[in-house]
Amino acid sequence: MSKSHRGSGIRELVKQGRGTCPICKRTGIKLMYEHEVKEQKIKVCKQCHATIKHGKAETALAAL
Repeated sequence: MSKSHRGSGIRELVKQGRGTCPICKRTGIKLMYEHEVKEQKIKVCKQCHATIKHGKAETALAAL
């Protein structure tokens, strides 16, 4: 059975939601998670989202 709807939510985005993560500086990675930093919304990758959620990325967020 095919999974034709998988990823359909990001197909409309520019470059299918890919870009450079502002925290880890990886290029060509999916930026799916939004976080608010200094009254500004930024999109981060899955790995950085997990580090922010666990409270391990305060120094990286302070630099933004």
